Amino acid sequence: MPEKEKLRLDKYLWSIRLFKTRAEATDACGKGKVKYNGDAAKASKSVSVGDEYEVKTELKRWRIKVTELLDHRVQYALAINYYIDITPAEEIERLQFQSASFNTGKRQSKIGRPTKKQRRELDDFME
Repeated sequence: MPEKEKLRLDKYLWSIRLFKTRAEATDACGKGKVKYNGDAAKASKSVSVGDEYEVKTELKRWRIKVTELLDHRVQYALAINYYIDITPAEEIERLQFQSASFNTGKRQSKIGRPTKKQRRELDDFME
């Protein structure tokens, strides 16, 4: 695979699958959610091997180190070879705690329309 000298940050973040679309990666850069050496990084910044980035996505706050450049999207099993995840342990623990305690897979009570089962129970109660 030929390695390019210049690769945009938004394209790299999209290709290693931190963002679903390149537009999302560009927006994250524009909103200051991607940092390089503590400063907000622009989407057009050139990525180099050895760079470390702090990336805040919806689910996780990543810290990654670039090991190779990747300019096109590949499957996840291959994409993880192009960076090293150096996310601090406390962030990983926070994610595990959050997913274990808050996401039960059920609809939150008293929010939205009643389910079919709840409507039947209401109808039976009202009769």
